[in-house]
Amino acid sequence: MITNDIKYIGVNDHKIDLFEGQYVVPNGMAYNSYAVIDDKIAVMDTVDKNFTAEWLVNLEKALAGRKPDYLIVQHMEPDHSANIDKFLSVYPEAKVVSSAKAFAMMENFFGKDYADRRIVVKEGDSLNLGKHVLNFVGAPMVHWPEVIVTYDSTDKVLFSADGFGKFGALDVEEDWACEARRYYVGIVGKYGQQVQNLLKKAAGLDIEIICPLHGPVLKENLGYYIDLYKTWSSYGVESEGIMIAYTSVYGHTKEAVELLAEKLKEKGCPKVVVNDLARCDMAEAVEDAFRYGKIVLATTTYNADIFPFMREFIQHLTERNFRNRTVALIENGSWAPLAAKVMKGMLEECKDLTFTKTTVHIKSAVNDDNIAEIEALSEELCRDYIAQSNETANKQDLAALFNIGCGLYVVTSRDGAKDNGAIINSVKQVTNTPNRIAVTINKNNYSHDIIKKTGVMNINCLSTDAPFSVFEHFGFQSGRNVNKFAGVEPLRSDNGLIFLSKYINSFMSLKVEQYVDIDTHGMFICTLEESRVITDVETMTYTYYQNHVKPKPAAEGKKGFACKICGWIYEGDVLPDDIECPLCKHGAADFEPVE
Repeated sequence: MITNDIKYIGVNDHKIDLFEGQYVVPNGMAYNSYAVIDDKIAVMDTVDKNFTAEWLVNLEKALAGRKPDYLIVQHMEPDHSANIDKFLSVYPEAKVVSSAKAFAMMENFFGKDYADRRIVVKEGDSLNLGKHVLNFVGAPMVHWPEVIVTYDSTDKVLFSADGFGKFGALDVEEDWACEARRYYVGIVGKYGQQVQNLLKKAAGLDIEIICPLHGPVLKENLGYYIDLYKTWSSYGVESEGIMIAYTSVYGHTKEAVELLAEKLKEKGCPKVVVNDLARCDMAEAVEDAFRYGKIVLATTTYNADIFPFMREFIQHLTERNFRNRTVALIENGSWAPLAAKVMKGMLEECKDLTFTKTTVHIKSAVNDDNIAEIEALSEELCRDYIAQSNETANKQDLAALFNIGCGLYVVTSRDGAKDNGAIINSVKQVTNTPNRIAVTINKNNYSHDIIKKTGVMNINCLSTDAPFSVFEHFGFQSGRNVNKFAGVEPLRSDNGLIFLSKYINSFMSLKVEQYVDIDTHGMFICTLEESRVITDVETMTYTYYQNHVKPKPAAEGKKGFACKICGWIYEGDVLPDDIECPLCKHGAADFEPVE
C-alpha cells in the first residue's frame, strides 16, 4: 500500500536477462502498476505481457470486488502497455485515458485506437475521481514522445512514468543510485533537456511520494533523488574522479593505463575508475563516463581506425549527448598511429569538451618518452586536486589575481559553527603592493553580517562550466534560513573557511582591514592571505552568465517584466519601483520587459 487509497499492483521479473535486449539486469526488473481507489477507480499503467495473469490477480485483490473506471496509460513501451487490450476486454465498461500520440501508438500495437472508449488528455487536463484529482503533465521524449506523468494533488503523489526508475526487482536489496544511474544514462540520457523541462514543471508541485514505473516507490529524502536527476539531466559532474576506458591487444596500452592510474592516485585524485572495454559491462562503462568529470580514452590503431570496443564505447557517448567533460587521449600504433586523431574526430560533435594539452603517443611498447608523457598528463589532470590539497597546493599563486574581473563569485564565510556561501559580483584588486582586494556586499545579505563580525572570507572565482544550479543554490536562498553546505564534505583553506570543490578556477582567502559603509552596501578592503589556482577554465563573467547559463524566462502567454538574473516574471503593466525578486532578491534595475 502506497497511501490509504493508492495500492501497488506491480510485478517482479526474475526471468529477464537483458532489459531492452542490451542491459544486463542480474537482479531482474520491476514493472510497476498502481490503483487509485476512490469513488471512481483509476489504474495506472499495465505490465509486461509475460505477467498478465499475476497482474490481473493483483488488480482484482486491490479492487476488492469493485470494477475500475479508468486505465491511465502514461507510456506506451510494451513493458508497461502490453496488457491494455486485455484489461479492456476484462473490464468492458472501463475507459482508457492517455495522450493523443499514445492512442496513435495503440493502433500500431493492437490494431485499434479504442475510439469509443478513450479520453484524450493533454498538459493541464485533470480527472476527478471523487476525493482524488489526477492532474496530467506532458513529458514528451522522457523518453518517448507520447509520455505523460500524473500528479495526484490529494495524496501529493507523482506518478513519474520512467522517470526516477531503476534496474532491479523490488524484492532485492541494492543501492538505488548505482542502478538508477545506469538506467538513466542508458535509456533516458540523450534527452537531458526534456528531463530538465519536466523537472521545472515538477518544481511547482508539492510532491511527497514518487511512484515510477520501474524500481522502488520513493517516500523519503526526495531532494536527494531530484538533485541527482538535476545533475544527470544537465550533464553535470556527479562525483569527483577520473575514469579511464581502454582496449589493449598485447598488453602495452594496458601497461600505460595502469601506470597512469597509479600516478593519478599519487597526485590526490579521489577516485580512479578503470574499465577494460573488451571485458566490462559496456553500460557500466558508459555510466562511469557520465558520472565523473574527466575521462581518459586509451586504445590502439586498428585497421587504420580504432579498436572496435573503443569505437562502440565512443558511439554510446556521442548518441547520449556526452558533454561538459575533460578528455585525455592515449594512442598506440606501431607504424601509422591514428587512434588519437580518430577518437578526437568522433567526439567533435559533443559540446563543451576540453581536451588535455598532453596526449600520450605509444609506438608499440611503453618507453621513457611515454613515461614522461604519462607523468605530464597526470599532472595536468590532477592540477585541481593538487591545488585543493593543503599538503600539495601552491598557496601563494598570485596568478589567481588574474581571474578577478567583471565576474561572478561565491563568497564563503563562517558564522560560528555554520558555513555560508553567497553569489556576489563586485570584487576588485585595488593595490598590488601590498595586494589589496575590495569586496562589496549588499547589507541585506547574511554574508555581509558574518564577514563584518569575523573579518575573514574566501572569494571563489566561478568558471564558465558552472551550471545554473550553482546560482540557484547560492543566490536564490538565504543562509539565514538554510544550511547551504548541509551534507557536503567540505574543503577548507588555512583560515578554516570552505572553498568550493568544483566550478571555480581559483580562490583567495582574504582578511578584512577596513570597512566602508556605502548606504545599501558595505565595502570590505582586504589583504590577501592565500591564493590558489585550481583550473585554467575562464572566469564566469556577467555577460557569459546572461548569454549562456541563465535559462530563458518561461514567458509564453505572460505580460510583464522578467528578472535578468534568474528569469522570474512579475506579471503587470507597470514594474513597482520597490520590486524585489522573490528568488534572487534583486531590485527593479535588474528587470526587463517581457518581449
